[in-house]
Amino acid sequence: MIDLNLTTYILLLLIPLTFFFFTSIFYKLLIKPTEKHGLKSYPLIGSLFPLLENRHRFIQWTSDIINNTPTKTAIIHLPLGRVRVITANPTVVRHILKTSFHLYPKGERARHTLFDLLGDGIINIDGDQWKLQRQISIHEFNTKSLRNYVEHVVDTELNQRLIPILTKSATTTTVIDLQDVLQRFAFDNICTIAFGYDPKCLTPSMPDAVFATAFDEAVMISTGRMRASHPIIWKLKRFLNVGSEKRLRNAVAVVRDFAVKLTREKIIELAKNENKNSSLQSLDLLSRFLISGHSDEKFIADIVINFILAGRDTTSAALTWFFWLLHKNPRIEAEILNDIKHKSENLTYDEVKDMVYTHASLCESMRLYPPVAIDAKQAADDDVLPDGTFVKKGFPVTYHVYAMGRSEELWGEDWAEFRPERWLEKDELGQWVFKGRDGYEYPVFQAGPRVCLGKEMAFLQMKRVVAGVLRRFKVVPEVDDGVEPVYVAYFTSVMEGGFRVRVEERGEIE
Repeated sequence: MIDLNLTTYILLLLIPLTFFFFTSIFYKLLIKPTEKHGLKSYPLIGSLFPLLENRHRFIQWTSDIINNTPTKTAIIHLPLGRVRVITANPTVVRHILKTSFHLYPKGERARHTLFDLLGDGIINIDGDQWKLQRQISIHEFNTKSLRNYVEHVVDTELNQRLIPILTKSATTTTVIDLQDVLQRFAFDNICTIAFGYDPKCLTPSMPDAVFATAFDEAVMISTGRMRASHPIIWKLKRFLNVGSEKRLRNAVAVVRDFAVKLTREKIIELAKNENKNSSLQSLDLLSRFLISGHSDEKFIADIVINFILAGRDTTSAALTWFFWLLHKNPRIEAEILNDIKHKSENLTYDEVKDMVYTHASLCESMRLYPPVAIDAKQAADDDVLPDGTFVKKGFPVTYHVYAMGRSEELWGEDWAEFRPERWLEKDELGQWVFKGRDGYEYPVFQAGPRVCLGKEMAFLQMKRVVAGVLRRFKVVPEVDDGVEPVYVAYFTSVMEGGFRVRVEERGEIE
């Protein structure tokens, strides 16, 4: 019976696929496509052909389309009548992220796609559930005690693991994949901050921890779901429990079992220490949520898994591209060295805040290479965007962070230049002062009610890493002259093939 049902299911699937194949050829050969702003669209199959042709460079391709569109908004027609609106228009971004925030939730389509991994966590929900988690999280993220704990975790990982590994590489002239090193560094940090659990990914042996491996697998396959040409593909694989969907189910089981196990252990640990003088100064997010009265295992696991995803690769992605850009711009590297040379080895909070040029350089690096390239909402009702684009209920509306960073209208004719000074101005004493940009022109950390809670934490971590590394080492990429690394976007961006570098001892900063 099972074999018969499976065979029947496959045959039923092959019939529409065969029809689709021959129909697409018919339309390709005999019917003139519609074309708007360089994007061809055919009846029934939409823009399938250009989508397939540019699937390996989707971010760059759509960036070019949008920035050559007068309204900075484009409509991509997907197969079987589905539509995707993509924009790099700051007025539209403000509309969907703030003015009409209630009309543009994450939406059921995205929620369903990511539910296996993220569950009812803050990244994946809307409405009252989101408001509750947001309120809980804001309270914890605004505490000085959490900031102190984050500083301690980052400094420990930096001084006891990252610096020794870079020192060994410099001593032995070994080429290392700095992207991998920074990802391991970030994963250790976020797991310790979120769970109070140290996976020890960044140790001399570079081990593959079970939790880290399962988390990576779950993230990659979930990203694949989002990229699928039609959700029926991954839904069918999930129904049959085969291929990537079987691997996803296994990976998510490992992640969630681990999260629940840690939660139970943490509850026991907190109960034992209830009458002791345990300070919030040394407590991870999991402990803080439990102490505040939230003890439902699934609720807590969802929150913490979402925080790990949000903080796991964003800082490592930003730092990877930052060190690449510094190599290409020695003048800026010299300015940053000047920014840190009078600071103490173990930076104080005020010293980190005073690293103005470094802060501007990180903002400029993320303008060109944002950790998250695009982000999508879903229209809850029919709407007309400020640029006149009609959006039908259920349409996904994506704002294109990567394209916005490459907009001549926003950044001038020199938009392609890595120039931190565009974020700075001089005060009456001739000192640099940071000059922020409108969050809807630079939505690297989102904007509006869902603006990133961990923004300050991310800059704190990145500036401490930059100071700790550049004070001691010069990072030299192992690439041929004229070869540019390829920007690839999953949940977060990565440098395709890794970031192979040599590390050189710097000596005294002059």
